[in-house]
Amino acid sequence: MTVYTTTDSPLGELLLVGEASATATGGTALASLSMPEQKGAAVVQEGWTRDARAFTEITGQLRAYFAGSLTRFEIEYAAGAGTEFQRAVWDALESVPYGTTTTYGRLAGQLGLSRVAVRALGTAVGRNPLLVVRPCHRVIGADGTLTGYAAGLERKRLLLDLEAA
Repeated sequence: MTVYTTTDSPLGELLLVGEASATATGGTALASLSMPEQKGAAVVQEGWTRDARAFTEITGQLRAYFAGSLTRFEIEYAAGAGTEFQRAVWDALESVPYGTTTTYGRLAGQLGLSRVAVRALGTAVGRNPLLVVRPCHRVIGADGTLTGYAAGLERKRLLLDLEAA
């Protein structure tokens, strides 16, 4: 069963979408976290059930993160999203520590990808369905500039400032 809720944040209203899971904290595995005006944002579908209680643990972690008291999320993600390549890239994002940044090139090197594959890696980063909790905002250009963020560079800057990166 697909459930969803919305929650306020310094980035605007977040849409959380999940699937019931016997193993997930709070019983919900997170499938998507998106925000208004985000490129490729999730849209509530017919048949989904609004259930804020299903996301109590997740929204608590988000509040703690935005308050500056949480540096690593402990959230179960729903399986099945993305291609094998995208999932490998998204898993690599998890290794970028709070308060730091990496470049697309370094991330590609970590995955053993050629320089030619950096563009594909960037596309995979841009398709991350779990903004904020899977830290794609920590990936920057080789020259240190902020590049690409599905929710906009202003929000990317806000997240990096929050983390003092």
